[in-house]
Amino acid sequence: MISGILTIKLKKYNLEVIMVNISLLEKSIPVAPIKIAALDSCHELAQKVDSHLVQFRQELDSHNKSGLSFRGYSEDTFLIESKCPRFGSGEAKGVINESVRGTDLFVMVDVCNYSLTYKVNGYINHMSPDDHYQDLKRIIATATGKAHRINVIMPFLYESRQHKRTKRESLDCALALQELVNMGVSNIITFDAHDPRMQNAIPLSGFDNFMPTYQFLKTLCASVDDFKIDNEHLMIISPDEGAMQRAVYFSNILGVDMGMFYKRRDYSTVVNGKNPIVAHEFLGDSVEGKDVIVIDDMISSGESMLDVAKQLKDRKAKRVIVCTTFGLFTDGLEKFDEFYEKEYIHKVITTNLNYKNPDILTRPYYLEADMSKYLASIMDILNHDLSVEKVRSTTEKINQLLHRYS
Repeated sequence: MISGILTIKLKKYNLEVIMVNISLLEKSIPVAPIKIAALDSCHELAQKVDSHLVQFRQELDSHNKSGLSFRGYSEDTFLIESKCPRFGSGEAKGVINESVRGTDLFVMVDVCNYSLTYKVNGYINHMSPDDHYQDLKRIIATATGKAHRINVIMPFLYESRQHKRTKRESLDCALALQELVNMGVSNIITFDAHDPRMQNAIPLSGFDNFMPTYQFLKTLCASVDDFKIDNEHLMIISPDEGAMQRAVYFSNILGVDMGMFYKRRDYSTVVNGKNPIVAHEFLGDSVEGKDVIVIDDMISSGESMLDVAKQLKDRKAKRVIVCTTFGLFTDGLEKFDEFYEKEYIHKVITTNLNYKNPDILTRPYYLEADMSKYLASIMDILNHDLSVEKVRSTTEKINQLLHRYS
């Protein structure tokens, strides 16, 4: 019953948000007709984004009192056909099958989609982040000099985990950002970058990093039974030092306490490209009897996150809920299944910004936060050359959601 009431209130609130955007957008004009070139790696997400964008434009058209109309402003779809066919040697080329001259082009890519394959001399290869990044550059090169403006939507920032140098190492993320800008990209849009300071590599270009905090909270409120948001029943946990900023914001906006773990690593050893974790040490008040939300940017193998969850349950936490923007699950789901059976984890929430094994959708502990509407709003605002702070700042939306939920 509560879930049904909340759904109605959320729908009402979404309508209010659309109306606010309409009043903002109808006072501005688009930079150029918008087009979306989605690589195969994120075609499903792009279709959802396109559907929302079409709806936004139809809503705005129905409220247009000026009588002005702009070429390509309202369409049945903004998606254009683009592809990167490969030769038998594994080499490829970028192809766009319709005109993009004078358009505001958004190129979408998911560098984590390992499900796509191609042949090299008869052998089947799964596409790596490097392959997806090269395809992104091919589509950009196809449109450069023709599109009015080129924007890149890269939810998982390519090479973002190689964001700093220790010893003799390459700074891949910085090099990639500079390369895209040199190719003519005006704006790079990403989500929950591993280290947003990477934008310092391109200080004179557009780089926007968005967070899914509101979408996490909306999913939690709608899907987790008996979810109470107060200091007696809830606590936010940072699994390591790197996630502190996310956890601090989440705890402040909800008005609850925060705790953190810090990792003790063995820096004398390297396993799978990283120093192994020796132990997790906890700093914070008691979690006994409380729901705890562990928040981070990604689940890679999940080893670290699962260890944190077990330690929280050992400290008598009521339920452990994991929220991460990207669910990579590089070591599969077996360990997560085991920890769910042992009640170490209650829910795992990730977004639909990157590809995941479809099997995870069948897991009783898994929830997906849909980011397509938010992404469509970002693109709409950028196309009108308005401040992205109108969509980046979700504090007011969260407060209204909490008011409705309470």
